[in-house]
Amino acid sequence: MDVTDLKSLSADVRKRMDAAVEHVRRDLAGLRSGRASVTLLDPVQVEAYGTLVPINQVATLSIPEPTVIMAQPFDPSLTSAIERAIQKSPLGLNPASDGKVIRIPVPSLTEERRKELSRLVHRYAEDGRNVVRQVRREVNDRVKKMTKDHEISEDAERRGLDEIQKITDQFIKAIDELQQKKDVELIGR
Repeated sequence: MDVTDLKSLSADVRKRMDAAVEHVRRDLAGLRSGRASVTLLDPVQVEAYGTLVPINQVATLSIPEPTVIMAQPFDPSLTSAIERAIQKSPLGLNPASDGKVIRIPVPSLTEERRKELSRLVHRYAEDGRNVVRQVRREVNDRVKKMTKDHEISEDAERRGLDEIQKITDQFIKAIDELQQKKDVELIGR
């Protein structure tokens, strides 16, 4: 294994692990923290024109007040479909429409709900860490197989495994930081 093989391997590892971190980031952004955020509605799918589409493709989302999300449908005939989609979502939100815009109040969280969301934050983070570790395991196995097949030297194997571990540590740390930030947002610890 020469330097270019190691660089392409570490680039592949970074790309795959970065995808895992981004997935965790999106999951955590969708968790309600008591403040209005348009990303809160990311998981909401609206039935429009015979298919399910993300809410941001059928309405303009904005935050007119700190505890209210406003959705203005591009097509007013979709207003009731958007309301239904928000009500059916597991977010626990109760939209109100005046026919033109939908106001979605974001109620403050109870202590019990905060703890429940914190457990969910920890689960999302652990799932992300598991994906990162799985990528490490797969790439380490690939490097070891290359050594076994005499494609690379044992020194190159050792350098490769060390590099993969350093990258893994960076991405695990990034997930830990996302988890801590969301916990502070939810519980304040």
